[in-house]
Amino acid sequence: MTDIDEAVTGPRPDTVADAIATPEKEQPFEALGLKPDEYEQIKQILGRRPTSGELAMYSVMWSEHCSYKSSKNYLRQFGKKVNDKMKERLLVGMGENAGVIDIGEGWAVTFKVESHNHPSYIEPFQGAATGVGGIIRDIISMGARPVAVMDQLRFGAIDDPDTARVVHGVVSGISSYANCLGLPNLGGETVFDSVYQQNPLVNALGVGVLRHEDLHLANASGPGNKVVLFGARTGGDGIGGASILASDTFAEGGPTKRPAVQVGDPFAEKVLIECCLEMFRDELVEGIQDLGAAGISCATSELAANGDGGMFIELDSVLLRDPSLTAEEILMSESQERMMAVVHPDKLDAFLAVAQKWDVETSVLGEVTDTGRLVINWRGEEIVNVDPSTVAVDGPVYDRPVAYPTWIDELQASGVRASGLARAISGHQLREQMVAVAASPNQADVSWVTNQYDKYVLGNTALSFPDGAGMIRVDEESGLGVAISTDANGRYCYLDPFVGAQLALAESYRNVATSGAVPAAVTDCLNFGSPENPEVMWQFSQAVEGLSDACLALEVPVTGGNVSLYNQTGDTPIHPTPVVGVLGIIDDVARRVPSGWQDEGEHLYLLGVTRDELDGSAWAETIHEHLGGRPPIADLPAERSLAELLHAASQGGLLSGAVDLSEGGLAQALTDGALRFGVGARVWIDEILTRDGVDETAAMFSETQARVLVAVPHEEEVKFRGLCSGREIPVLRIGVTDGSGADASIEVQDRFTLPLAELGAASRATLPARFGAVIAE
Repeated sequence: MTDIDEAVTGPRPDTVADAIATPEKEQPFEALGLKPDEYEQIKQILGRRPTSGELAMYSVMWSEHCSYKSSKNYLRQFGKKVNDKMKERLLVGMGENAGVIDIGEGWAVTFKVESHNHPSYIEPFQGAATGVGGIIRDIISMGARPVAVMDQLRFGAIDDPDTARVVHGVVSGISSYANCLGLPNLGGETVFDSVYQQNPLVNALGVGVLRHEDLHLANASGPGNKVVLFGARTGGDGIGGASILASDTFAEGGPTKRPAVQVGDPFAEKVLIECCLEMFRDELVEGIQDLGAAGISCATSELAANGDGGMFIELDSVLLRDPSLTAEEILMSESQERMMAVVHPDKLDAFLAVAQKWDVETSVLGEVTDTGRLVINWRGEEIVNVDPSTVAVDGPVYDRPVAYPTWIDELQASGVRASGLARAISGHQLREQMVAVAASPNQADVSWVTNQYDKYVLGNTALSFPDGAGMIRVDEESGLGVAISTDANGRYCYLDPFVGAQLALAESYRNVATSGAVPAAVTDCLNFGSPENPEVMWQFSQAVEGLSDACLALEVPVTGGNVSLYNQTGDTPIHPTPVVGVLGIIDDVARRVPSGWQDEGEHLYLLGVTRDELDGSAWAETIHEHLGGRPPIADLPAERSLAELLHAASQGGLLSGAVDLSEGGLAQALTDGALRFGVGARVWIDEILTRDGVDETAAMFSETQARVLVAVPHEEEVKFRGLCSGREIPVLRIGVTDGSGADASIEVQDRFTLPLAELGAASRATLPARFGAVIAE
């Protein structure tokens, strides 16, 4: 018998009258994810024991996944560390389905990233697919048309036998759902590390565009307004997904919670998108709420709590795929492709006509009331009568115990730093190490993944993978667009979560800047282990403090996001992995700058200084299987100055390519820049050694931040150098672009020559060797 079987009471509903009459009845609250003290708190709120339906609602809405009860106190920093400049473009901030940014010319963009981690281990295809579906429904509910997706993926060790199962399922799920919706995938991240072996991270980001006047927020206001459920029918899939699956760690025994994973239908969602947009256009709805985590429990309680009254619902009116579902199961089901609307009675017929036009099923469940209570009936009897705020807003908030990790001092000690690792002593060794890093799982070509995604559908994609940021044109006449990048480095965050979170923001911010866009807003997905582990809570507290400080320093507001906890197996948590997405604005996508050079004879300049920072680096991992020391310094003022220079240079047409230096350092930037269009480079590094006081290994592989490699056409060189001088940005000319076709190579003067054919073959071979042939574009 499953947990949910134990949670229901059979064919006769457990009514409010029953709850009053049988106060001592035992209830399976622990099986639904509630702690004993939480159960007692619910009884105090109600003045009685909860009904089975109320217990189901509180269990999912008070889950970690929905209530953020362990993280809420820390997340408030994002709202407090804000200045006036950060508010200038903010139309909708945290607390809504998705953040909304004014990008000018009457246009706005909504974007958000969320996790679907646990379901993607249990059932990789559906877990990943419904992650995409859920984030897109958040976008729709704001009144926006979805225009793009991105994904941030972390899998176990690339050679582990189970990794292929998860990789094939997740990538297929994402590609199937997004491709069927007709949305371009602009890129993201793919990382392999044994720490994610039984806890893959599948973070999905959605982007939507809208005119300012089309913005909508979801609430249930206006007594007498109708509450309508529309979209797919409600089934038994996804029951307990938020409270049981997403808010718990994996125990021994492998994937056993399959019923908690939702099943997606992208074609139903595609119709739902068009249906919702027409309803918004014709002003037929007061608001629309998507049904994601916690299903009807979430939609009814949040709509009512955000409104100015209450709500009455007849649960019998819900259209079911499975007529055997109990009331509790209907309330907890997370079946996909469903939305809930609040509709004025005078517009109900027109609303239903639009739904019928799109062949979308509807059911009028009830109406908004002035009682201040959420009341739900089932089979003619009252099974829920609660203050909706106690369900959706005023859940428990915990100050979890926080403990400085016992192991971190030893991890960071000088004796285990990368400075003690053997370094290259010849040009031949440098060459071998450059190839090894480029072919390592986390730096290798990921066409095996990205070729399964449609990048150009809708015809507005300006940049996509392998460029450092994706870019979408929003307005066809003016060329106005947005760029988006997502980044995180779990190895950095493991060494120092405060600095690591800042570096995640810095890299994403820098990637957006290299595209020619101006960074404007942030969304984040904070992936951590169990909040019941005090050392994990220390990691979380440090990461949020570091990230919120960095957002204030760079003056980019956090518009929303997601927290995913309990990412661990047994007592072993994942590395703290705060994924940070940055959205930037570009006034004309024709001015975009790609992550590579297309022409020979251009000058290569290195912006920024190089320090000996190899701790946590791709070089240390690949060459020495080493992780220790401290991550690179997060120099936020330098990042900001660099971004401003890059924008000015791109506006002036001074750049033909720009590649940020991050994982793999200068060596990987040269690899990416040359392979992007198949044009080689002749490079000299002696000036880096002399000016910055580093050796050859550090010059090539250090991961010092606030650095970018740019390609400058010969005729623009004087202007570019003048721009750098005027802004006091450190700059060195370190090479020229040279050679294309079969003869193209990267030559590091006086050290080695590496043909692009060899380098590209090594980079492209890694993923296909484990997962099969690459699909041709």
